[in-house]
Amino acid sequence: MAAEAKINGGDTAWILTSTTLVLFMTIPGLALFYGGLVRTKNVLSVLMQCFSITCLVSILWLICAYSLAFSDSNALVGGLGKMFFKGVGLKSIHSAASTIPETVFAMFQLTFAIITPALIVGAYAERMKFSAMLIFSGAWLILVYAPIAHWVWGGGWLGNLGALDFAGGTVVHINSGISALIAAILLGKRHGFPDQPPSPHNLTMTVTGAAMLWIGWFGFNAGSAVAASGTAGMAMLVTHMSSAAAALTWMFIEWSKFGKPSALGLVTGAVVGLVGITPASGFVGPVGGLIIGIATGAICFSAVGVIKKTFKIDDSLDVFPIHGVGGMVGAILTGVFASASLGGAGLEKSMSSQIGIQFISIIATLVYAGVLSFIILKIVDSIVGLRVSADDEQVGLDPSLHNETGYEI
Repeated sequence: MAAEAKINGGDTAWILTSTTLVLFMTIPGLALFYGGLVRTKNVLSVLMQCFSITCLVSILWLICAYSLAFSDSNALVGGLGKMFFKGVGLKSIHSAASTIPETVFAMFQLTFAIITPALIVGAYAERMKFSAMLIFSGAWLILVYAPIAHWVWGGGWLGNLGALDFAGGTVVHINSGISALIAAILLGKRHGFPDQPPSPHNLTMTVTGAAMLWIGWFGFNAGSAVAASGTAGMAMLVTHMSSAAAALTWMFIEWSKFGKPSALGLVTGAVVGLVGITPASGFVGPVGGLIIGIATGAICFSAVGVIKKTFKIDDSLDVFPIHGVGGMVGAILTGVFASASLGGAGLEKSMSSQIGIQFISIIATLVYAGVLSFIILKIVDSIVGLRVSADDEQVGLDPSLHNETGYEI
């Protein structure tokens, strides 16, 4: 795979920029988005979880996770030939990105590997031990994220089957969403849930984080073209349209149902639209992006209520209904709106066949990530315990785990 190559300066510059944008999504974007949604006594714990996951995943990516995801081996997982970035030099390329240095490709993919376990933070916010979080995130990266990334993007069986996932609807969002749901169920409810649901402590912080996520998502989706090309331009356009449509859809549904629109609802809808368009962004046209945004906005709004009110699962910051459900809606609709007759880039298979393949990719990800996450969490619980004590939870994770507070009192 490593070979001499003529590097394209424009493509390289765009992916370097995209890499920065995607890292910006986790720190500070996701950290602020999640940080504002928790209570004052837990804000630093969330910021620290996002920051420490960034550091941990980076080191593990160097050691073995990049190799497991993107080196040649078999249809299920990559080999260890690229451990410690062996063979990744100044002039090497990867077959998935033939016009940029492999160093840039590896770094770009690292930013995806960082944000995916960081998304799960929202499910166990305010109650997981810091030590348990570190062990779970590291093991999850190697045992869950790397294999599924290989399945779809690294020459694995889903990619060979023809599954369409341009920027991570399956690899990032469904993967993290189902893992988050398992974590929320195993950890149990926070004190007072659902009768006294905790209120966000700083919506200004959350709105700021959402704006950063929206901007960073252009690197996430348009960067996944791995070139400064027309595909990247279309991916950026449909990403923006989907987010705008989903934000307005969520806002108007909320307005109709509760009598007033909220800032939280507007920005949540924007994030949902970004999630929904992620698998489709390089395959659909503007109208497809618009409809995907409307559909994900409406369906995910309902999913939040079902998870919290019907099943009474304390997924603290709604990771599964936003990322899991949004990713599934986007994955299915990719099989519809990628059709050339609907303005997309075109399908090699019939629409019905493509939708069937999309369903297979969804089910495979749900089963594998769900089962492995359950096993990992059970093992971590047996080693260090998953949940903080009731007293520590009552005091807050900031003072009890980190001996710090986010604000002067």
